[in-house]
Amino acid sequence: MDKVLKIAVFALIIKPLALLMLGINLRGREKLPHTGPAIIAANHNSHLDALVLMSLFPLHSLPKVRPVAAADYFLSNRCLAWLSVHCLNIVPFNRSGQTEPGQLFATCHQALDNGDILILFPEGSRGSPEKISKIKKGLFYLLKDRPDIKVTPVVMHGLGRALPKGEALLVPFNCDVIVGDPLPESTDSVAFTRTLSLAFAELLPYCLTRHDSE
Repeated sequence: MDKVLKIAVFALIIKPLALLMLGINLRGREKLPHTGPAIIAANHNSHLDALVLMSLFPLHSLPKVRPVAAADYFLSNRCLAWLSVHCLNIVPFNRSGQTEPGQLFATCHQALDNGDILILFPEGSRGSPEKISKIKKGLFYLLKDRPDIKVTPVVMHGLGRALPKGEALLVPFNCDVIVGDPLPESTDSVAFTRTLSLAFAELLPYCLTRHDSE
């Protein structure tokens, strides 16, 4: 039932909004993973980020595309929790620091074992509009025992203006979604975060809205 609901929400609401209200400059769509287990690592400026990324997938694939989201926010009240679980099918992540290290990524591992495509934001939280924050090491530790998982970097720009942090009103701005090649495997956390940061830096010049705002 949740699969049908998720497809209906995206078909009737989210995809039309993304196409009609946001002018999307999309590059490298063919590089998005078609099947899981896989991870999309994207920068994060807006709650629209995950919705826009998910809207790029065919409707039949959406049940397997799941954003990793902070449990303390998205499960904080009954209404938001229902939408997050039943319409978006999030992978809840506990960022309180009170979870045992061995259990920290348990829900992510379960989703990957199930063949899902995870959308993950390695900066950890939404940063300043249209700025990429420092990459944290959490994604590396999730992948440490999963050398089979491909990580696809994605840079988005403009969504921090369309729905800024702390705002509830969507403003119709143009935005960019630039998809890169999968990252090479790395056995060192510093090297991995540097590689991902460089991948983001290489994709940024293709963002048309970035040049518009300069």
